Parts: sequence; structure tokens; C-alpha cells
Amino acid sequence: MSERFERHKQPWTSEEVGKLKTLAGKGKGLKEIAKALGRTEESTKDRAKIDGIGIAKKR
Repeated sequence: MSERFERHKQPWTSEEVGKLKTLAGKGKGLKEIAKALGRTEESTKDRAKIDGIGIAKKR
């Protein structure tokens, strides 16, 4: 992987969680949401699970 995540292990802000909820509510996929937030897909998925946010499965 050539991409480096500068925000490694950074805590989530309430603004980021709000954006996660908004994007998930619009039916966006995990990859798209993670890219918009500047987070890894795994981190985004974990946070969504913690907050009980459903993310659409894109195939």
C-alpha cells in the first residue's frame, strides 16, 4: 500500500461522526465514506458499528 494515513489512531470528532451519519444516510458505500472522512475503511466501519450506523453494501 502506497497510501499513508497521517491521522493514524486519532480520536473521532463529533463533526466527523455527524458526517459519517449523513453519508451513511444517503446510502454511500464504505469506501466512499472512508475517503471523504480521510479515514481507513476499517476505522470507519468500526466507528459506524460503535454508533449503530448502518452502511450500505456496494457490490
